[in-house]
Amino acid sequence: MVKRVAIALALAGCSTFQDPDIVVDIRPLALRATVPEQVVDVDLNNPLQPAQLLEQLVPSTVCMLIADPTNMRGLRWTMTLCLYGDGERCDSDHPEVMLGEGTADDPELGIDPSACNAAVDMGEAIPPGCGCATVAADGNLLGVLLDALDNDPLKGFQGLDYEVQLRIGGAGGDPALDQYAAKGLRVAARFPATRQANHNPSLMELQGTLDGGEPFMLELGRCVDQAAPFEMPPNTKINLLPIEPDGVRETYVIPTLDGGSETFTESLTYQWNATLGGFSSGSTGGPHDAFGNPAPLDTNWTSPKADKLDGPTDITIWLVQRDERLGVQWYETCLRVTP
Repeated sequence: MVKRVAIALALAGCSTFQDPDIVVDIRPLALRATVPEQVVDVDLNNPLQPAQLLEQLVPSTVCMLIADPTNMRGLRWTMTLCLYGDGERCDSDHPEVMLGEGTADDPELGIDPSACNAAVDMGEAIPPGCGCATVAADGNLLGVLLDALDNDPLKGFQGLDYEVQLRIGGAGGDPALDQYAAKGLRVAARFPATRQANHNPSLMELQGTLDGGEPFMLELGRCVDQAAPFEMPPNTKINLLPIEPDGVRETYVIPTLDGGSETFTESLTYQWNATLGGFSSGSTGGPHDAFGNPAPLDTNWTSPKADKLDGPTDITIWLVQRDERLGVQWYETCLRVTP
Protein backbone atom coordinates (compact mmCIF):
# COMPACT_ATOMS: atom_id res chain seq x y z
CA MET A 1 0.00 0.00 0.00
CA VAL A 2 2.78 2.33 0.69
CA LYS A 3 5.24 1.59 -2.14
CA ARG A 4 5.67 4.91 -3.90
CA VAL A 5 6.70 5.16 -7.56
CA ALA A 6 9.06 8.13 -7.34
CA ILE A 7 9.91 9.03 -10.95
CA ALA A 8 12.76 11.43 -11.51
CA LEU A 9 14.78 12.41 -14.55
CA ALA A 10 18.09 10.60 -14.56
CA LEU A 11 21.28 11.75 -16.21
CA ALA A 12 21.66 15.38 -17.20
CA GLY A 13 19.55 16.47 -20.13
CA CYS A 14 18.10 13.07 -21.06
CA SER A 15 14.59 11.67 -20.82
CA THR A 16 15.48 8.28 -19.25
CA PHE A 17 13.31 7.52 -16.21
CA GLN A 18 14.78 6.29 -12.97
CA ASP A 19 14.07 2.63 -12.16
CA PRO A 20 11.28 2.80 -9.53
CA ASP A 21 12.75 -0.18 -7.65
CA ILE A 22 16.02 1.71 -7.05
CA VAL A 23 15.92 4.25 -4.22
CA VAL A 24 17.91 7.42 -4.85
CA ASP A 25 16.25 9.83 -2.40
CA ILE A 26 13.96 9.84 0.60
CA ARG A 27 11.13 7.34 0.17
CA PRO A 28 8.64 5.61 2.52
CA LEU A 29 8.94 1.88 1.84
CA ALA A 30 6.55 0.43 4.41
CA LEU A 31 4.48 1.04 7.51
CA ARG A 32 3.81 -1.80 9.96
CA ALA A 33 1.19 -2.04 12.70
CA THR A 34 1.74 -4.41 15.62
CA VAL A 35 -1.97 -5.24 15.48
CA PRO A 36 -3.11 -4.82 11.87
CA GLU A 37 -6.56 -6.28 12.46
CA GLN A 38 -8.81 -6.70 15.50
CA VAL A 39 -11.86 -8.95 15.76
CA VAL A 40 -14.56 -8.17 18.32
CA ASP A 41 -17.47 -10.24 19.62
CA VAL A 42 -20.86 -8.77 18.74
CA ASP A 43 -24.38 -9.97 19.60
CA LEU A 44 -26.74 -8.82 16.88
CA ASN A 45 -29.68 -9.02 19.29
CA ASN A 46 -27.89 -6.86 21.86
CA PRO A 47 -25.76 -4.28 20.04
CA LEU A 48 -22.60 -3.23 21.84
CA GLN A 49 -22.43 0.10 23.53
CA PRO A 50 -19.34 2.20 22.73
CA ALA A 51 -17.72 1.47 26.09
CA GLN A 52 -18.19 -2.28 25.56
CA LEU A 53 -16.56 -2.07 22.14
CA LEU A 54 -13.55 -0.22 23.51
CA GLU A 55 -13.08 -2.88 26.19
CA GLN A 56 -12.34 -5.42 23.46
CA LEU A 57 -9.84 -3.27 21.56
CA VAL A 58 -6.12 -3.02 22.22
CA PRO A 59 -3.56 -0.38 21.17
CA SER A 60 -1.70 -0.82 17.90
CA THR A 61 1.68 0.81 17.28
CA VAL A 62 2.66 1.84 13.76
CA CYS A 63 6.35 2.09 12.84
CA MET A 64 7.92 3.20 9.57
CA LEU A 65 10.58 1.97 7.18
CA ILE A 66 12.06 4.94 5.32
CA ALA A 67 14.94 4.93 2.84
CA ASP A 68 17.07 8.06 2.53
CA PRO A 69 20.38 6.79 1.11
CA THR A 70 21.79 10.01 -0.32
CA ASN A 71 21.46 12.09 2.85
CA MET A 72 22.98 11.93 6.32
CA ARG A 73 20.22 13.49 8.40
CA GLY A 74 17.38 12.87 10.79
CA LEU A 75 13.80 12.68 9.61
CA ARG A 76 10.88 14.89 10.62
CA TRP A 77 7.55 13.03 10.79
CA THR A 78 3.91 13.18 11.83
CA MET A 79 1.30 10.39 12.00
CA THR A 80 -2.44 11.00 11.86
CA LEU A 81 -5.40 8.69 12.51
CA CYS A 82 -8.21 9.11 9.97
CA LEU A 83 -10.41 7.57 7.29
CA TYR A 84 -9.07 6.65 3.86
CA GLY A 85 -8.72 9.50 1.39
CA ASP A 86 -7.02 9.81 -1.98
CA GLY A 87 -3.31 9.41 -2.67
CA GLU A 88 -2.39 8.04 0.78
CA ARG A 89 -3.86 11.13 2.41
CA CYS A 90 -6.53 11.46 5.08
CA ASP A 91 -10.06 12.28 3.94
CA SER A 92 -10.21 15.91 5.07
CA ASP A 93 -14.03 15.80 5.20
CA HIS A 94 -13.90 13.45 8.19
CA PRO A 95 -12.33 13.53 11.69
CA GLU A 96 -8.54 13.39 12.01
CA VAL A 97 -6.51 12.73 15.15
CA MET A 98 -2.82 13.58 15.47
CA LEU A 99 -1.11 10.49 16.91
CA GLY A 100 2.43 11.77 17.20
CA GLU A 101 5.23 13.79 15.69
CA GLY A 102 8.93 13.99 16.13
CA THR A 103 12.36 13.45 14.63
CA ALA A 104 13.64 9.97 13.80
CA ASP A 105 17.24 8.90 13.34
CA ASP A 106 18.88 8.64 9.94
CA PRO A 107 17.46 5.26 8.80
CA GLU A 108 20.76 4.01 7.38
CA LEU A 109 22.99 5.14 10.28
CA GLY A 110 20.84 5.60 13.40
CA ILE A 111 18.72 3.06 15.21
CA ASP A 112 17.70 0.10 13.06
CA PRO A 113 13.97 0.37 12.14
CA SER A 114 13.69 -3.40 12.69
CA ALA A 115 14.84 -2.88 16.28
CA CYS A 116 11.96 -0.45 16.74
CA ASN A 117 9.51 -3.15 15.62
CA ALA A 118 11.13 -5.73 17.89
CA ALA A 119 10.87 -3.47 20.94
CA VAL A 120 7.18 -2.81 20.28
CA ASP A 121 6.45 -6.52 19.71
CA MET A 122 8.09 -7.39 23.04
CA GLY A 123 6.18 -4.72 24.93
CA GLU A 124 9.32 -2.71 25.66
CA ALA A 125 9.66 1.06 25.59
CA ILE A 126 10.15 2.43 22.10
CA PRO A 127 13.83 3.47 21.80
CA PRO A 128 14.64 7.12 21.08
CA GLY A 129 15.05 7.83 17.40
CA CYS A 130 12.30 5.48 16.20
CA GLY A 131 9.48 6.74 14.02
CA CYS A 132 6.52 5.10 15.76
CA ALA A 133 3.11 6.22 17.02
CA THR A 134 0.37 4.32 18.83
CA VAL A 135 -3.32 4.14 18.00
CA ALA A 136 -4.81 4.00 21.50
CA ALA A 137 -8.03 2.11 22.20
CA ASP A 138 -9.85 5.26 23.24
CA GLY A 139 -12.58 7.65 22.23
CA ASN A 140 -10.55 9.01 19.31
CA LEU A 141 -10.41 5.58 17.69
CA LEU A 142 -14.07 5.01 18.49
CA GLY A 143 -15.01 8.27 16.77
CA VAL A 144 -13.15 7.25 13.61
CA LEU A 145 -14.76 3.78 13.65
CA LEU A 146 -18.27 5.21 14.07
CA ASP A 147 -17.61 7.61 11.22
CA ALA A 148 -16.38 4.69 9.09
CA LEU A 149 -19.55 2.77 9.96
CA ASP A 150 -21.76 5.68 8.93
CA ASN A 151 -20.02 5.84 5.54
CA ASP A 152 -19.84 2.10 4.85
CA PRO A 153 -22.61 0.90 2.49
CA LEU A 154 -22.27 -2.61 3.99
CA LYS A 155 -22.46 -1.23 7.56
CA GLY A 156 -19.32 -2.97 8.70
CA PHE A 157 -20.23 -6.37 7.26
CA GLN A 158 -16.68 -7.08 6.08
CA GLY A 159 -15.08 -4.89 8.77
CA LEU A 160 -14.28 -1.24 9.26
CA ASP A 161 -11.07 0.02 7.66
CA TYR A 162 -9.19 3.14 8.71
CA GLU A 163 -5.66 4.43 8.24
CA VAL A 164 -2.66 6.03 9.83
CA GLN A 165 -1.23 8.68 7.52
CA LEU A 166 2.50 9.35 7.61
CA ARG A 167 4.01 12.64 6.51
CA ILE A 168 7.81 12.46 6.32
CA GLY A 169 10.62 14.83 5.36
CA GLY A 170 14.22 15.58 6.13
CA ALA A 171 14.90 17.37 9.39
CA GLY A 172 15.30 21.03 8.47
CA GLY A 173 14.10 20.32 4.93
CA ASP A 174 11.45 22.11 2.91
CA PRO A 175 7.99 20.84 4.02
CA ALA A 176 6.79 21.23 0.42
CA LEU A 177 9.00 18.23 -0.43
CA ASP A 178 7.50 15.98 2.25
CA GLN A 179 6.40 12.47 1.26
CA TYR A 180 3.17 10.76 2.31
CA ALA A 181 2.32 7.14 3.01
CA ALA A 182 -0.55 5.31 4.72
CA LYS A 183 -1.02 2.18 6.81
CA GLY A 184 -4.40 0.47 6.73
CA LEU A 185 -5.89 -1.10 9.87
CA ARG A 186 -9.18 -2.93 10.42
CA VAL A 187 -11.73 -3.77 13.12
CA ALA A 188 -14.19 -6.56 12.26
CA ALA A 189 -16.99 -8.45 13.97
CA ARG A 190 -16.47 -12.15 14.68
CA PHE A 191 -18.68 -13.40 11.85
CA PRO A 192 -18.51 -16.29 11.31
CA ALA A 193 -17.69 -17.51 14.82
CA THR A 194 -14.40 -19.00 13.61
CA ARG A 195 -13.08 -15.68 12.32
CA GLN A 196 -9.70 -14.75 13.82
CA ALA A 197 -7.64 -11.58 13.62
CA ASN A 198 -4.71 -11.43 11.24
CA HIS A 199 -1.08 -11.40 12.35
CA ASN A 200 1.92 -9.93 10.58
CA PRO A 201 3.82 -12.41 8.38
CA SER A 202 7.44 -13.42 8.91
CA LEU A 203 10.45 -14.77 7.04
CA MET A 204 12.81 -17.56 8.06
CA GLU A 205 15.74 -16.51 5.88
CA LEU A 206 16.75 -14.93 2.59
CA GLN A 207 18.55 -17.29 0.24
CA GLY A 208 21.01 -16.18 -2.41
CA THR A 209 22.30 -18.13 -5.42
CA LEU A 210 24.93 -17.01 -7.91
CA ASP A 211 24.90 -18.46 -11.42
CA GLY A 212 26.10 -22.05 -11.24
CA GLY A 213 26.61 -21.94 -7.48
CA GLU A 214 25.01 -23.51 -4.43
CA PRO A 215 22.31 -21.63 -2.48
CA PHE A 216 23.48 -19.87 0.67
CA MET A 217 21.88 -17.81 3.42
CA LEU A 218 22.34 -14.05 3.26
CA GLU A 219 22.84 -12.23 6.55
CA LEU A 220 19.89 -10.01 7.41
CA GLY A 221 20.67 -6.51 8.65
CA ARG A 222 21.72 -3.08 7.47
CA CYS A 223 25.05 -2.40 5.80
CA VAL A 224 26.20 -0.32 8.77
CA ASP A 225 25.61 -3.31 11.06
CA GLN A 226 27.45 -5.90 8.93
CA ALA A 227 31.21 -6.15 9.32
CA ALA A 228 31.68 -8.35 6.25
CA PRO A 229 28.75 -8.31 3.78
CA PHE A 230 28.64 -10.90 1.02
CA GLU A 231 30.96 -9.79 -1.79
CA MET A 232 30.28 -10.15 -5.49
CA PRO A 233 31.66 -8.69 -8.74
CA PRO A 234 30.04 -5.96 -10.84
CA ASN A 235 27.45 -6.78 -13.50
CA THR A 236 26.70 -10.13 -11.86
CA LYS A 237 23.31 -11.72 -11.28
CA ILE A 238 22.23 -13.17 -7.94
CA ASN A 239 18.93 -14.93 -7.34
CA LEU A 240 17.16 -13.84 -4.15
CA LEU A 241 14.58 -16.21 -2.66
CA PRO A 242 12.56 -15.62 0.54
CA ILE A 243 12.32 -18.79 2.64
CA GLU A 244 9.06 -18.80 4.58
CA PRO A 245 8.55 -20.61 7.90
CA ASP A 246 5.91 -23.30 8.16
CA GLY A 247 2.45 -21.94 8.88
CA VAL A 248 3.21 -18.34 7.92
CA ARG A 249 0.35 -18.34 5.40
CA GLU A 250 -2.67 -18.20 7.66
CA THR A 251 -6.03 -19.74 6.80
CA TYR A 252 -8.90 -17.35 7.36
CA VAL A 253 -12.65 -17.09 6.90
CA ILE A 254 -14.81 -14.18 5.81
CA PRO A 255 -18.60 -13.81 5.77
CA THR A 256 -20.57 -13.83 2.52
CA LEU A 257 -23.70 -11.86 1.72
CA ASP A 258 -25.82 -15.03 1.59
CA GLY A 259 -25.15 -15.69 5.27
CA GLY A 260 -22.40 -18.22 4.73
CA SER A 261 -18.64 -17.93 4.74
CA GLU A 262 -15.61 -18.66 2.57
CA THR A 263 -12.23 -19.99 3.61
CA PHE A 264 -8.96 -18.80 2.08
CA THR A 265 -5.24 -19.26 2.57
CA GLU A 266 -3.19 -16.10 2.51
CA SER A 267 -1.07 -15.07 -0.44
CA LEU A 268 2.19 -13.31 0.40
CA THR A 269 3.77 -10.67 -1.79
CA TYR A 270 7.32 -9.34 -1.74
CA GLN A 271 8.43 -5.81 -2.61
CA TRP A 272 12.09 -5.45 -3.57
CA ASN A 273 14.13 -2.23 -3.48
CA ALA A 274 17.84 -1.44 -3.59
CA THR A 275 20.19 1.52 -3.66
CA LEU A 276 21.88 0.43 -6.91
CA GLY A 277 21.68 -2.31 -9.53
CA GLY A 278 18.46 -3.67 -10.99
CA PHE A 279 15.81 -6.33 -10.33
CA SER A 280 14.23 -8.68 -12.84
CA SER A 281 11.01 -8.01 -10.90
CA GLY A 282 10.41 -5.51 -8.13
CA SER A 283 7.29 -7.35 -6.93
CA THR A 284 6.96 -11.12 -6.51
CA GLY A 285 4.52 -13.56 -4.96
CA GLY A 286 0.76 -13.14 -4.90
CA PRO A 287 -2.12 -15.52 -5.70
CA HIS A 288 -1.94 -18.68 -7.79
CA ASP A 289 -2.25 -18.27 -11.54
CA ALA A 290 -5.23 -19.41 -13.64
CA PHE A 291 -3.79 -22.96 -13.79
CA GLY A 292 -3.33 -23.23 -10.03
CA ASN A 293 0.43 -22.75 -10.04
CA PRO A 294 1.92 -20.82 -7.10
CA ALA A 295 3.37 -17.41 -7.89
CA PRO A 296 7.18 -17.28 -7.89
CA LEU A 297 8.66 -15.56 -4.84
CA ASP A 298 12.19 -15.01 -6.12
CA THR A 299 13.77 -12.22 -8.10
CA ASN A 300 17.14 -11.72 -9.78
CA TRP A 301 19.23 -8.72 -8.80
CA THR A 302 22.09 -7.64 -11.08
CA SER A 303 24.91 -5.66 -9.54
CA PRO A 304 25.92 -2.35 -11.18
CA LYS A 305 28.63 -2.23 -13.81
CA ALA A 306 32.16 -1.34 -12.74
CA ASP A 307 32.02 2.11 -14.35
CA LYS A 308 29.14 2.99 -11.99
CA LEU A 309 31.25 2.28 -8.90
CA ASP A 310 34.02 4.12 -7.13
CA GLY A 311 35.73 1.18 -5.48
CA PRO A 312 34.03 -1.43 -3.23
CA THR A 313 30.44 -0.35 -2.66
CA ASP A 314 27.95 -1.60 -0.07
CA ILE A 315 24.45 -1.82 -1.52
CA THR A 316 21.28 -2.15 0.56
CA ILE A 317 18.56 -4.57 -0.47
CA TRP A 318 15.16 -4.01 1.14
CA LEU A 319 12.50 -6.73 1.23
CA VAL A 320 8.95 -5.89 2.33
CA GLN A 321 6.66 -8.87 2.96
CA ARG A 322 2.86 -8.38 2.89
CA ASP A 323 -0.30 -10.45 3.13
CA GLU A 324 -3.70 -9.41 1.75
CA ARG A 325 -5.07 -8.71 5.26
CA LEU A 326 -2.94 -5.66 6.12
CA GLY A 327 -0.04 -7.64 7.60
CA VAL A 328 3.48 -6.31 6.92
CA GLN A 329 7.05 -7.28 7.82
CA TRP A 330 10.35 -6.00 6.43
CA TYR A 331 13.98 -7.09 6.17
CA GLU A 332 17.26 -5.70 4.88
CA THR A 333 20.46 -7.27 3.65
CA CYS A 334 23.72 -5.87 2.32
CA LEU A 335 25.77 -6.85 -0.73
CA ARG A 336 29.29 -5.55 -1.28
CA VAL A 337 30.14 -5.09 -4.95
CA THR A 338 33.90 -5.01 -5.54
CA PRO A 339 35.32 -4.08 -8.95
